[in-house]
Amino acid sequence: MSAKRKTISYQEYLNREQRQPHAPLTAEMNFLNLIKVGDVRKVRALCKEPFHEKTGLGVLSEDGMRNIRYHFVITAAIIARNCIEGGMSMPEAYGMSDYYIRLADEAAGKEEITEIHEEMCVAYAERMHEMSKEDIFSRHVAACIDYIYEHLDKRIRMEDLCRVCGLSEGYLSRLFRAETNMTVTEYITYKKIETARNMLKNSDYPIVWISEALAFPSQSYFTRVFSRYCKVTPARYRQQRRRKG
Repeated sequence: MSAKRKTISYQEYLNREQRQPHAPLTAEMNFLNLIKVGDVRKVRALCKEPFHEKTGLGVLSEDGMRNIRYHFVITAAIIARNCIEGGMSMPEAYGMSDYYIRLADEAAGKEEITEIHEEMCVAYAERMHEMSKEDIFSRHVAACIDYIYEHLDKRIRMEDLCRVCGLSEGYLSRLFRAETNMTVTEYITYKKIETARNMLKNSDYPIVWISEALAFPSQSYFTRVFSRYCKVTPARYRQQRRRKG
């Protein structure tokens, strides 16, 4: 009997920094992506590790307090640029970073900077989450989108969304398309492919694992869908991103 093949869930992918040798960079990319997509719950959870005790921080100053402030400024700038890439306006993104940098500059201790760091990360994630739904006018479709974001690692059924929003399948289908310009299935697939791109760029996991982590029925089906959206296969996409990067 052959040994059972190891698989990886999307949740394990997001939290794998404790197990991977290249953890610091990968964990940072995961964290930035969660802020960009507005996943407030996971951002809040990942902020449990105190910023001033974070592993892998370089020494930018022999003065401990100044060192943490420098790292905070760098983090704020990276998050701002990341959110601009995600659609936030430059004035808003840099206005937020300026505000939190000033708070950090006035902080009396490392623990206070950690509190400001968490507040900043959650604030950016909340704003990105709001922006993702700014063109959605009904609470029913907004509830469906929240459910989709939180269940990308599962096969999302129409009946699940109907239960979440309290609408019939026919009415929800028409409403969702009217407000997002996509069918429910198209939206779910688009978000899963968007997540797959991030996993391909920021991990070494085999493509079959990523396919299973996002609940695609098979690797071949995942490859077909990915190629239709991205015009290249998952393997080719990974190669291209690494050359750029």
